[in-house]
Amino acid sequence: MKTKISLQKSALLIVSSVIVILLSCVSTSKSVQIDTYDAEIITSWNQKVIEIAEAEDRLLTLKGLRTLSMMHVAMHDALNAIEPKYTNYSYQGKTPNADPISSVAQAAYEVAVNQYPDKRNELQGELDKWLLNLDNVDSKNAGIILGKSAASSILNKRQKDKWNGEASYTWHPMGPGVYAEFNEHSGTPEGFVFGAGWAAAEPFLLEGQAQFRSPPPPKINSKEYTKAFNEVKEYGRFQSNLRTQDQAHLAMWWKDFVESSHNRLARELVLKEKLNLWDATRTFALLNMTIYDAYINVFDNKFYYNHWRPYTAIRWAENDENTDTKPDSDWNNLHKHTYAFPSYPSAHGTTSVAAMAVLANTLGKGNDYKFVMTTDKVNKDGPFSEKIIMNPNTRSFNSFSEAGMEASISRVYLGIHFRYDSEKGYALGSKIGKYANENFLKPIQ
Repeated sequence: MKTKISLQKSALLIVSSVIVILLSCVSTSKSVQIDTYDAEIITSWNQKVIEIAEAEDRLLTLKGLRTLSMMHVAMHDALNAIEPKYTNYSYQGKTPNADPISSVAQAAYEVAVNQYPDKRNELQGELDKWLLNLDNVDSKNAGIILGKSAASSILNKRQKDKWNGEASYTWHPMGPGVYAEFNEHSGTPEGFVFGAGWAAAEPFLLEGQAQFRSPPPPKINSKEYTKAFNEVKEYGRFQSNLRTQDQAHLAMWWKDFVESSHNRLARELVLKEKLNLWDATRTFALLNMTIYDAYINVFDNKFYYNHWRPYTAIRWAENDENTDTKPDSDWNNLHKHTYAFPSYPSAHGTTSVAAMAVLANTLGKGNDYKFVMTTDKVNKDGPFSEKIIMNPNTRSFNSFSEAGMEASISRVYLGIHFRYDSEKGYALGSKIGKYANENFLKPIQ
Protein backbone atom coordinates (compact mmCIF):
# COMPACT_ATOMS: atom_id res chain seq x y z
CA MET A 1 0.00 0.00 0.00
CA LYS A 2 2.78 2.42 0.89
CA THR A 3 4.42 1.71 -2.49
CA LYS A 4 1.21 2.61 -4.37
CA ILE A 5 0.82 5.88 -2.49
CA SER A 6 4.41 6.77 -3.20
CA LEU A 7 3.98 6.10 -6.89
CA GLN A 8 0.81 8.20 -7.00
CA LYS A 9 2.62 11.10 -5.28
CA SER A 10 5.48 10.81 -7.73
CA ALA A 11 3.10 10.90 -10.67
CA LEU A 12 1.35 13.95 -9.29
CA LEU A 13 4.68 15.69 -8.80
CA ILE A 14 5.67 14.99 -12.40
CA VAL A 15 2.34 16.23 -13.76
CA SER A 16 2.54 19.36 -11.61
CA SER A 17 6.08 20.05 -12.83
CA VAL A 18 4.98 19.75 -16.46
CA ILE A 19 2.09 22.16 -15.88
CA VAL A 20 4.38 24.67 -14.23
CA ILE A 21 6.82 24.44 -17.13
CA LEU A 22 4.03 24.89 -19.68
CA LEU A 23 2.57 27.86 -17.82
CA SER A 24 6.02 29.34 -17.55
CA CYS A 25 6.49 29.02 -21.30
CA VAL A 26 3.13 30.67 -21.94
CA SER A 27 3.79 33.54 -19.57
CA THR A 28 7.25 34.24 -20.93
CA SER A 29 6.45 33.74 -24.60
CA LYS A 30 6.83 36.86 -26.72
CA SER A 31 3.66 38.60 -27.88
CA VAL A 32 3.32 39.94 -31.42
CA GLN A 33 5.70 42.82 -31.98
CA ILE A 34 3.15 45.40 -33.10
CA ASP A 35 5.66 48.05 -34.14
CA THR A 36 7.30 45.73 -36.69
CA TYR A 37 4.16 45.80 -38.88
CA ASP A 38 3.62 48.91 -41.02
CA ALA A 39 0.44 50.34 -42.58
CA GLU A 40 1.08 49.60 -46.26
CA ILE A 41 -1.43 46.76 -46.49
CA ILE A 42 -4.16 48.97 -45.01
CA THR A 43 -3.60 51.88 -47.38
CA SER A 44 -3.41 49.51 -50.35
CA TRP A 45 -6.78 47.88 -49.61
CA ASN A 46 -8.35 51.24 -48.84
CA GLN A 47 -7.31 52.70 -52.19
CA LYS A 48 -8.38 49.56 -54.05
CA VAL A 49 -11.93 49.63 -52.68
CA ILE A 50 -12.26 53.41 -53.14
CA GLU A 51 -11.32 53.02 -56.80
CA ILE A 52 -13.83 50.20 -57.29
CA ALA A 53 -16.59 52.19 -55.57
CA GLU A 54 -15.95 55.36 -57.54
CA ALA A 55 -15.95 53.44 -60.82
CA GLU A 56 -19.26 51.77 -59.99
CA ASP A 57 -21.43 54.66 -58.79
CA ARG A 58 -19.19 57.75 -58.37
CA LEU A 59 -19.82 57.51 -54.61
CA LEU A 60 -23.42 58.66 -55.12
CA THR A 61 -24.70 55.86 -52.88
CA LEU A 62 -23.61 54.72 -49.44
CA LYS A 63 -22.33 51.40 -50.83
CA GLY A 64 -18.66 52.30 -51.14
CA LEU A 65 -18.45 54.06 -47.78
CA ARG A 66 -20.36 51.24 -46.09
CA THR A 67 -17.99 48.69 -47.65
CA LEU A 68 -14.95 50.64 -46.44
CA SER A 69 -16.42 50.85 -42.95
CA MET A 70 -17.12 47.11 -42.75
CA MET A 71 -13.79 46.18 -44.33
CA HIS A 72 -11.70 48.27 -41.97
CA VAL A 73 -13.74 47.10 -38.96
CA ALA A 74 -13.08 43.47 -39.93
CA MET A 75 -9.36 44.20 -40.28
CA HIS A 76 -9.30 46.04 -36.96
CA ASP A 77 -11.16 43.29 -35.11
CA ALA A 78 -8.93 40.60 -36.59
CA LEU A 79 -5.74 42.35 -35.48
CA ASN A 80 -7.03 42.91 -31.98
CA ALA A 81 -7.99 39.25 -31.76
CA ILE A 82 -4.27 38.49 -32.20
CA GLU A 83 -2.84 41.17 -29.94
CA PRO A 84 -5.44 43.38 -28.22
CA LYS A 85 -4.47 47.04 -28.30
CA TYR A 86 -7.90 48.60 -28.92
CA THR A 87 -11.44 47.53 -28.12
CA ASN A 88 -13.16 45.54 -30.85
CA TYR A 89 -16.30 46.59 -32.66
CA SER A 90 -17.97 43.33 -33.72
CA TYR A 91 -15.82 40.17 -33.63
CA GLN A 92 -14.79 39.15 -30.10
CA GLY A 93 -12.75 35.98 -30.68
CA LYS A 94 -9.07 35.47 -29.81
CA THR A 95 -6.45 33.90 -32.08
CA PRO A 96 -3.00 34.85 -30.74
CA ASN A 97 -1.14 32.47 -33.08
CA ALA A 98 -2.52 34.03 -36.28
CA ASP A 99 -0.39 35.96 -38.74
CA PRO A 100 -1.41 39.65 -38.76
CA ILE A 101 -0.88 40.10 -42.51
CA SER A 102 -2.91 37.10 -43.60
CA SER A 103 -5.67 37.97 -41.14
CA VAL A 104 -6.19 41.55 -42.34
CA ALA A 105 -5.74 40.65 -46.01
CA GLN A 106 -8.33 37.89 -45.80
CA ALA A 107 -10.71 40.06 -43.77
CA ALA A 108 -10.48 42.82 -46.38
CA TYR A 109 -10.98 40.42 -49.25
CA GLU A 110 -14.04 38.74 -47.72
CA VAL A 111 -15.87 42.01 -47.15
CA ALA A 112 -14.88 43.54 -50.48
CA VAL A 113 -15.78 40.51 -52.59
CA ASN A 114 -19.08 40.17 -50.72
CA GLN A 115 -20.00 43.70 -51.81
CA TYR A 116 -18.36 43.66 -55.25
CA PRO A 117 -18.56 40.03 -56.45
CA ASP A 118 -18.00 41.10 -60.07
CA LYS A 119 -14.53 42.34 -59.03
CA ARG A 120 -13.48 38.95 -57.63
CA ASN A 121 -10.47 38.53 -59.93
CA GLU A 122 -9.17 42.00 -59.19
CA LEU A 123 -9.64 41.53 -55.46
CA GLN A 124 -8.06 38.08 -55.58
CA GLY A 125 -4.99 39.64 -57.11
CA GLU A 126 -4.78 42.09 -54.21
CA LEU A 127 -5.17 39.23 -51.74
CA ASP A 128 -2.48 37.13 -53.40
CA LYS A 129 -0.07 40.06 -53.26
CA TRP A 130 -0.12 39.85 -49.46
CA LEU A 131 -0.45 36.11 -48.90
CA LEU A 132 2.00 34.52 -51.33
CA ASN A 133 5.22 35.48 -49.54
CA LEU A 134 4.19 34.39 -46.03
CA ASP A 135 6.42 31.49 -44.93
CA ASN A 136 4.85 30.24 -41.70
CA VAL A 137 2.06 28.05 -43.01
CA ASP A 138 0.41 27.45 -39.63
CA SER A 139 0.15 31.10 -38.61
CA LYS A 140 -0.79 32.06 -42.16
CA ASN A 141 -3.69 29.60 -42.20
CA ALA A 142 -4.77 30.65 -38.73
CA GLY A 143 -4.82 34.25 -39.98
CA ILE A 144 -6.93 33.30 -42.99
CA ILE A 145 -9.48 31.61 -40.75
CA LEU A 146 -9.46 34.59 -38.40
CA GLY A 147 -9.92 37.06 -41.25
CA LYS A 148 -12.93 35.13 -42.54
CA SER A 149 -14.47 35.04 -39.06
CA ALA A 150 -13.98 38.78 -38.48
CA ALA A 151 -15.47 39.59 -41.88
CA SER A 152 -18.48 37.32 -41.31
CA SER A 153 -19.14 38.98 -37.97
CA ILE A 154 -19.45 42.51 -39.35
CA LEU A 155 -21.25 41.41 -42.53
CA ASN A 156 -23.86 39.62 -40.44
CA LYS A 157 -24.19 42.57 -38.09
CA ARG A 158 -24.93 44.94 -40.96
CA GLN A 159 -27.15 42.62 -42.96
CA LYS A 160 -30.38 44.58 -42.48
CA ASP A 161 -29.07 48.10 -41.95
CA LYS A 162 -31.22 49.72 -44.68
CA TRP A 163 -28.24 51.35 -46.37
CA ASN A 164 -30.04 51.30 -49.73
CA GLY A 165 -33.60 51.61 -48.48
CA GLU A 166 -36.12 53.97 -49.97
CA ALA A 167 -37.93 56.71 -48.11
CA SER A 168 -40.92 58.75 -49.20
CA TYR A 169 -40.65 62.49 -49.61
CA THR A 170 -43.58 64.91 -49.77
CA TRP A 171 -43.09 68.12 -51.69
CA HIS A 172 -44.51 71.11 -49.85
CA PRO A 173 -46.17 74.19 -51.36
CA MET A 174 -43.77 76.98 -52.22
CA GLY A 175 -43.20 79.23 -49.22
CA PRO A 176 -40.50 81.26 -47.43
CA GLY A 177 -37.67 78.93 -46.40
CA VAL A 178 -39.28 75.78 -47.83
CA TYR A 179 -37.14 73.50 -49.98
CA ALA A 180 -38.32 73.68 -53.57
CA GLU A 181 -37.48 71.80 -56.73
CA PHE A 182 -34.94 73.23 -59.16
CA ASN A 183 -34.36 70.32 -61.52
CA GLU A 184 -33.18 72.72 -64.23
CA HIS A 185 -30.24 73.58 -61.96
CA SER A 186 -29.58 70.19 -60.36
CA GLY A 187 -29.80 68.28 -63.64
CA THR A 188 -32.06 65.67 -62.04
CA PRO A 189 -35.43 64.31 -63.22
CA GLU A 190 -38.54 66.25 -62.25
CA GLY A 191 -39.78 65.24 -58.81
CA PHE A 192 -36.41 63.77 -57.76
CA VAL A 193 -34.90 64.41 -54.34
CA PHE A 194 -31.61 62.88 -53.24
CA GLY A 195 -30.80 61.30 -49.87
CA ALA A 196 -34.15 60.77 -48.18
CA GLY A 197 -33.25 57.11 -47.74
CA TRP A 198 -29.89 58.03 -46.19
CA ALA A 199 -31.74 59.59 -43.27
CA ALA A 200 -33.29 56.20 -42.48
CA ALA A 201 -30.14 54.04 -42.67
CA GLU A 202 -28.77 52.44 -39.49
CA PRO A 203 -25.67 54.15 -38.11
CA PHE A 204 -22.50 52.28 -37.12
CA LEU A 205 -21.78 54.32 -33.99
CA LEU A 206 -24.62 56.68 -33.17
CA GLU A 207 -27.57 55.49 -31.10
CA GLY A 208 -29.96 56.59 -33.83
CA GLN A 209 -30.26 58.75 -36.93
CA ALA A 210 -31.49 61.74 -34.92
CA GLN A 211 -29.11 61.50 -31.95
CA PHE A 212 -27.77 64.99 -32.58
CA ARG A 213 -30.42 67.49 -33.66
CA SER A 214 -29.24 70.85 -34.91
CA PRO A 215 -31.14 73.95 -33.73
CA PRO A 216 -33.61 75.39 -36.27
CA PRO A 217 -32.28 77.64 -39.05
CA PRO A 218 -32.90 81.38 -38.59
CA LYS A 219 -36.30 82.78 -39.46
CA ILE A 220 -36.51 84.24 -42.94
CA ASN A 221 -37.36 87.72 -41.66
CA SER A 222 -34.48 87.75 -39.15
CA LYS A 223 -31.29 89.83 -39.34
CA GLU A 224 -29.20 86.64 -39.26
CA TYR A 225 -30.97 85.27 -42.33
CA THR A 226 -30.74 88.61 -44.16
CA LYS A 227 -27.00 88.80 -43.53
CA ALA A 228 -26.46 85.20 -44.70
CA PHE A 229 -28.68 85.78 -47.75
CA ASN A 230 -26.71 88.83 -48.87
CA GLU A 231 -23.38 87.13 -48.24
CA VAL A 232 -24.03 84.07 -50.40
CA LYS A 233 -25.77 86.21 -53.00
CA GLU A 234 -22.63 88.30 -53.53
CA TYR A 235 -19.79 85.94 -52.63
CA GLY A 236 -21.34 82.84 -54.14
CA ARG A 237 -22.57 84.24 -57.45
CA PHE A 238 -21.04 83.06 -60.73
CA GLN A 239 -19.24 86.34 -61.39
CA SER A 240 -18.56 87.93 -58.02
CA ASN A 241 -16.89 91.29 -57.42
CA LEU A 242 -16.21 90.39 -53.78
CA ARG A 243 -14.99 86.78 -53.85
CA THR A 244 -11.19 86.58 -53.91
CA GLN A 245 -9.20 84.25 -56.15
CA ASP A 246 -8.30 82.13 -53.12
CA GLN A 247 -11.94 81.89 -52.05
CA ALA A 248 -12.88 80.77 -55.53
CA HIS A 249 -10.10 78.20 -55.46
CA LEU A 250 -11.06 76.71 -52.11
CA ALA A 251 -14.72 76.64 -53.13
CA MET A 252 -13.95 74.39 -56.10
CA TRP A 253 -11.07 72.50 -54.47
CA TRP A 254 -13.27 71.25 -51.61
CA LYS A 255 -15.86 69.76 -53.98
CA ASP A 256 -14.37 66.27 -53.78
CA PHE A 257 -16.60 63.99 -51.69
CA VAL A 258 -15.39 63.56 -48.10
CA GLU A 259 -15.12 59.76 -48.30
CA SER A 260 -12.69 60.19 -51.18
CA SER A 261 -10.66 63.20 -50.04
CA HIS A 262 -10.35 62.26 -46.37
CA ASN A 263 -9.43 58.64 -47.02
CA ARG A 264 -6.78 59.92 -49.42
CA LEU A 265 -5.50 62.27 -46.72
CA ALA A 266 -5.49 59.42 -44.19
CA ARG A 267 -3.48 57.21 -46.54
CA GLU A 268 -0.85 59.93 -46.86
CA LEU A 269 -0.67 60.77 -43.17
CA VAL A 270 -0.52 57.25 -41.71
CA LEU A 271 2.44 56.53 -43.99
CA LYS A 272 4.07 59.89 -43.29
CA GLU A 273 3.76 59.39 -39.53
CA LYS A 274 4.76 55.72 -39.83
CA LEU A 275 1.77 54.39 -37.93
CA ASN A 276 1.97 50.70 -37.18
CA LEU A 277 -0.58 48.26 -38.55
CA TRP A 278 -2.80 48.34 -35.44
CA ASP A 279 -2.93 52.13 -35.22
CA ALA A 280 -3.52 52.58 -38.96
CA THR A 281 -6.30 50.00 -39.04
CA ARG A 282 -8.06 51.67 -36.16
CA THR A 283 -7.71 55.05 -37.92
CA PHE A 284 -9.45 53.86 -41.08
CA ALA A 285 -12.14 51.91 -39.25
CA LEU A 286 -13.12 54.83 -37.04
CA LEU A 287 -12.74 57.35 -39.87
CA ASN A 288 -15.10 55.61 -42.27
CA MET A 289 -17.73 54.66 -39.70
CA THR A 290 -17.76 58.27 -38.52
CA ILE A 291 -18.13 59.68 -42.04
CA TYR A 292 -20.95 57.20 -42.68
CA ASP A 293 -22.78 58.18 -39.49
CA ALA A 294 -22.22 61.88 -40.17
CA TYR A 295 -24.06 61.48 -43.48
CA ILE A 296 -26.92 59.65 -41.77
CA ASN A 297 -27.23 62.24 -39.03
CA VAL A 298 -26.97 65.30 -41.25
CA PHE A 299 -29.48 63.97 -43.78
CA ASP A 300 -31.89 63.25 -40.96
CA ASN A 301 -31.49 66.92 -40.00
CA LYS A 302 -31.88 68.06 -43.59
CA PHE A 303 -35.21 66.36 -44.13
CA TYR A 304 -36.42 67.32 -40.68
CA TYR A 305 -35.99 71.05 -41.44
CA ASN A 306 -36.52 70.88 -45.24
CA HIS A 307 -34.78 74.25 -45.69
CA TRP A 308 -34.41 75.90 -49.07
CA ARG A 309 -31.23 76.46 -51.06
CA PRO A 310 -29.71 79.86 -51.97
CA TYR A 311 -30.59 79.27 -55.63
CA THR A 312 -34.30 79.26 -54.76
CA ALA A 313 -34.07 81.89 -52.03
CA ILE A 314 -32.34 84.50 -54.19
CA ARG A 315 -34.50 84.04 -57.28
CA TRP A 316 -37.75 83.98 -55.26
CA ALA A 317 -36.86 86.68 -52.73
CA GLU A 318 -39.71 89.01 -53.69
CA ASN A 319 -42.06 86.46 -52.11
CA ASP A 320 -40.09 85.70 -48.92
CA GLU A 321 -41.82 88.34 -46.74
CA ASN A 322 -38.46 89.91 -45.92
CA THR A 323 -38.22 93.47 -47.21
CA ASP A 324 -34.43 93.51 -46.78
CA THR A 325 -33.74 90.74 -49.30
CA LYS A 326 -33.73 91.67 -52.99
CA PRO A 327 -34.43 89.11 -55.72
CA ASP A 328 -32.22 88.35 -58.69
CA SER A 329 -34.08 86.24 -61.22
CA ASP A 330 -30.91 85.51 -63.22
CA TRP A 331 -28.70 84.62 -60.25
CA ASN A 332 -26.39 81.63 -60.59
CA ASN A 333 -23.65 80.26 -58.37
CA LEU A 334 -19.95 79.67 -58.99
CA HIS A 335 -20.21 76.21 -60.52
CA LYS A 336 -23.74 76.63 -61.92
CA HIS A 337 -25.13 73.65 -60.03
CA THR A 338 -27.08 72.90 -56.85
CA TYR A 339 -27.41 69.45 -55.28
CA ALA A 340 -30.96 68.14 -55.16
CA PHE A 341 -31.65 67.93 -51.44
CA PRO A 342 -32.43 70.39 -48.62
CA SER A 343 -29.77 72.83 -47.49
CA TYR A 344 -29.63 72.88 -43.70
CA PRO A 345 -27.18 71.96 -42.26
CA SER A 346 -24.27 71.44 -44.66
CA ALA A 347 -23.50 67.76 -45.27
CA HIS A 348 -20.03 68.53 -46.54
CA GLY A 349 -19.22 70.58 -43.46
CA THR A 350 -20.64 67.97 -41.09
CA THR A 351 -18.82 65.00 -42.58
CA SER A 352 -15.52 66.79 -43.11
CA VAL A 353 -15.36 68.13 -39.56
CA ALA A 354 -16.31 64.74 -38.08
CA ALA A 355 -13.60 63.07 -40.17
CA MET A 356 -10.98 65.65 -39.19
CA ALA A 357 -11.83 65.13 -35.51
CA VAL A 358 -11.13 61.41 -35.89
CA LEU A 359 -7.80 62.02 -37.62
CA ALA A 360 -6.76 64.42 -34.87
CA ASN A 361 -7.42 61.64 -32.39
CA THR A 362 -6.20 58.49 -34.10
CA LEU A 363 -2.99 59.84 -35.61
CA GLY A 364 -1.86 60.69 -32.10
CA LYS A 365 -0.94 64.25 -33.07
CA GLY A 366 -3.85 66.17 -31.63
CA ASN A 367 -5.70 68.98 -33.36
CA ASP A 368 -2.76 71.39 -33.77
CA TYR A 369 -0.97 69.58 -36.56
CA LYS A 370 0.28 71.13 -39.78
CA PHE A 371 -0.42 69.21 -42.97
CA VAL A 372 -0.89 69.59 -46.70
CA MET A 373 -3.92 68.10 -48.44
CA THR A 374 -4.07 67.23 -52.13
CA THR A 375 -6.98 67.24 -54.57
CA ASP A 376 -6.02 66.88 -58.23
CA LYS A 377 -9.40 66.99 -59.98
CA VAL A 378 -13.02 67.86 -59.21
CA ASN A 379 -16.25 67.86 -61.18
CA LYS A 380 -16.80 71.03 -63.19
CA ASP A 381 -20.38 71.29 -61.91
CA GLY A 382 -22.60 68.31 -61.04
CA PRO A 383 -21.44 64.77 -60.14
CA PHE A 384 -21.78 63.56 -63.74
CA SER A 385 -19.88 66.46 -65.29
CA GLU A 386 -16.36 66.38 -66.67
CA LYS A 387 -13.38 66.62 -64.33
CA ILE A 388 -11.32 69.78 -64.19
CA ILE A 389 -7.73 70.05 -62.94
CA MET A 390 -7.11 72.00 -59.74
CA ASN A 391 -4.21 74.44 -59.93
CA PRO A 392 -2.75 74.50 -57.39
CA ASN A 393 -3.81 71.03 -56.30
CA THR A 394 -2.87 71.45 -52.63
CA ARG A 395 -3.97 73.49 -49.64
CA SER A 396 -2.09 73.83 -46.35
CA PHE A 397 -3.52 73.85 -42.83
CA ASN A 398 -2.28 74.51 -39.31
CA SER A 399 -4.80 72.21 -37.66
CA PHE A 400 -7.49 69.66 -38.41
CA SER A 401 -10.21 71.97 -37.13
CA GLU A 402 -8.97 74.74 -39.46
CA ALA A 403 -9.31 72.38 -42.40
CA GLY A 404 -12.79 71.35 -41.27
CA MET A 405 -13.89 74.97 -41.02
CA GLU A 406 -12.55 75.80 -44.48
CA ALA A 407 -14.37 72.78 -45.91
CA SER A 408 -17.57 74.01 -44.28
CA ILE A 409 -17.33 77.64 -45.37
CA SER A 410 -16.27 76.66 -48.90
CA ARG A 411 -19.93 75.96 -49.67
CA VAL A 412 -20.79 79.63 -49.14
CA TYR A 413 -18.24 80.73 -51.76
CA LEU A 414 -19.48 77.99 -54.06
CA GLY A 415 -22.95 79.50 -53.72
CA ILE A 416 -24.81 76.42 -52.54
CA HIS A 417 -25.13 77.10 -48.78
CA PHE A 418 -25.86 79.91 -46.38
CA ARG A 419 -23.24 80.61 -43.72
CA TYR A 420 -25.49 79.22 -40.98
CA ASP A 421 -25.72 75.94 -42.94
CA SER A 422 -21.95 75.71 -42.80
CA GLU A 423 -21.54 76.84 -39.20
CA LYS A 424 -24.18 74.47 -37.85
CA GLY A 425 -22.70 71.71 -40.01
CA TYR A 426 -19.36 72.39 -38.33
CA ALA A 427 -20.98 72.15 -34.90
CA LEU A 428 -22.80 68.95 -35.80
CA GLY A 429 -19.68 67.32 -37.22
CA SER A 430 -17.74 68.25 -34.08
CA LYS A 431 -20.31 66.48 -31.90
CA ILE A 432 -20.30 63.36 -34.06
CA GLY A 433 -16.50 63.17 -34.17
CA LYS A 434 -16.23 63.68 -30.41
CA TYR A 435 -18.80 60.97 -29.75
CA ALA A 436 -16.99 58.51 -32.03
CA ASN A 437 -13.61 59.20 -30.44
CA GLU A 438 -14.88 58.85 -26.88
CA ASN A 439 -16.91 55.68 -27.30
CA PHE A 440 -15.43 53.35 -29.92
CA LEU A 441 -12.18 51.48 -30.68
CA LYS A 442 -10.63 52.88 -27.52
CA PRO A 443 -7.13 52.01 -26.27
CA ILE A 444 -7.05 49.09 -23.86
CA GLN A 445 -5.48 50.29 -20.62
